[in-house]
Amino acid sequence: MMAEPTLATKLDTEQLVNDTLATIEREREREIVSRRFGLFDRKETLEQIGELLGITRERVRQLEKAVVTRLKTAAEQGSLPNIPELQTKLVEELHKLGEAARVSDLSEKLGDNSKVEQARVAFLARLCPELAVIDEDDNFYNAVSVRSVHDEKAVKANVEQLIAAIKKLGEPKTIEEVAKAAGMSNVAQAGALATTSKQLATLNNRWGLVKWPMVNPKNIRDKIYVILKEHGKHLHFNDIAGAIKDSEFKRKDVTTQAIHNELIKDKRFVLIGRGIYALKEWGYEKGTVADIISEVLRKEGGPLHRDEIVKRVLKSRYVKETTILLNLQGKPQFKRVAKATYALAE
Repeated sequence: MMAEPTLATKLDTEQLVNDTLATIEREREREIVSRRFGLFDRKETLEQIGELLGITRERVRQLEKAVVTRLKTAAEQGSLPNIPELQTKLVEELHKLGEAARVSDLSEKLGDNSKVEQARVAFLARLCPELAVIDEDDNFYNAVSVRSVHDEKAVKANVEQLIAAIKKLGEPKTIEEVAKAAGMSNVAQAGALATTSKQLATLNNRWGLVKWPMVNPKNIRDKIYVILKEHGKHLHFNDIAGAIKDSEFKRKDVTTQAIHNELIKDKRFVLIGRGIYALKEWGYEKGTVADIISEVLRKEGGPLHRDEIVKRVLKSRYVKETTILLNLQGKPQFKRVAKATYALAE
């Protein structure tokens, strides 16, 4: 049985763009639109196009706006070739994605995620009456939504709700929890909207602020932190390296030595055994076994039986009992004051 043709095989964006540009009478205006939207090459600025065509940047802006307005009107009147069919396909795909999506995600669904392909999808979607396009800026990715569900203004307002909810939650949560906190009943739509925001990130099925390492680790140290936090207990650095290689991180090509080096440097991590590390936030403090014994005796304020010392040290160090006993017997800062009982020498 032959596989059902995908959306990618049924949609030729280059041909659609050429058909659309062919409806623009003046060559100069076609040039402006194709260059401004990056339909065949990289996007160009108003200044670059103005210099090429010998007109001011303001005139380029005016012509671009006028041409796009005319194209939109033609699309609304049904006189722009292939736009109705294209719109149907894009709306169908957006329904699957939660009524909104980054242009890059939508383009990937069409089979080609190159910059030029993304530019074509964004441009064509802009002409579809049933779609709203969110331009990229400091807070949003270039995105498309189904206008009847949420237009550009609604997308931005709903995303602000999600961001406020996540800030209030204070830590990464599932999209179900985030949607509930934001007062949104449709979880799929909440997830789709979240993907359009540059202020949010997701990892391991949890959403949070992009500045939080747990959802957006920027370096090896952050990735180590995420692995330990997810595991919930101490790990050997070899196991941390293995977990990073098996993770959902974008870049996982790190060496075990590099991981060990970062563990040593970062104050968030504490060595609690031979090559074994834990998070400081779990209550661990840096120091040797002898340092921990000293702290135990200092807190006690007097002598302790060796069994009790061992018990307390093992709460913060993953070492053998014999290692603790050897430190008690061999370090000058400890003295035996009774049978199997020790105190600080000072």
